[in-house]
Amino acid sequence: MSFEYAIVALGFFAFCGGLIDAAVGGGGLVQVPALLHALPQHSLATVFGTNKLAVLLGNISSISGYLRRINIVWTLMLPTMISAFVFSFLGALSVSLIPKTLMEYAVFVLLIAMAVHTFIRKDFGQHQGNQQHGRREVLLGIFFGALLGFYDGVFGPGSGSLLLFVFVRFFGFDFLNASASAKLINLGTFSAALLFFAPSGNVLWLAGGIVGLCNIAGSLTGVFLALRYGSGFIRIFFLILLLFLIGRMGLSLFF
Repeated sequence: MSFEYAIVALGFFAFCGGLIDAAVGGGGLVQVPALLHALPQHSLATVFGTNKLAVLLGNISSISGYLRRINIVWTLMLPTMISAFVFSFLGALSVSLIPKTLMEYAVFVLLIAMAVHTFIRKDFGQHQGNQQHGRREVLLGIFFGALLGFYDGVFGPGSGSLLLFVFVRFFGFDFLNASASAKLINLGTFSAALLFFAPSGNVLWLAGGIVGLCNIAGSLTGVFLALRYGSGFIRIFFLILLLFLIGRMGLSLFF
């Protein structure tokens, strides 16, 4: 593969990954395989570290787009972000101690349950529910921030989609507000992972910057589509992504 072809292909997949990630999460499942294909001479840790730089840049751009239109519940988001940040770093430190196959099976079952729940409940995530953000909800946010932050540090694929589901199911958000909130939590998890990978030299800054620019373009497109078409669009996009994730993980686990 020529260098020019690799850059063009990588840029295209980074754009698609940014678009998917900004709308419903899970863009890493597009971008990471593209990086692995384009950078075969580098270690897995370097590919992951470079990807975290790119998705962090894209995530920042998507957050800026959402913040202008969505009211963020900061009393819930801040403690959840801090929890996710801390446990994402701990997850990255523990990456060699956790059997990834076991985690893959657990997430595979969870994705199927999420898809069934979202498909059966036609009104799921279409409207904002009765929201209360007292002590119970903050503690619940800290718990889910820790759980999914650790998962993102150890393994990662689909963490944004899991966060989106949590905000809809447990906090009464519609899909649009849940998507914006998930981006904030991922800001913490991506930053923590980058703090782990960068000091060890596992980030290709030039490649990550190029991929990051394409990721930003995709993220801005994803935010535009989400804000333009609202929760109904995100629900359909979310179901399509879940089916893709289930199929991809099913093939890797059973075939």
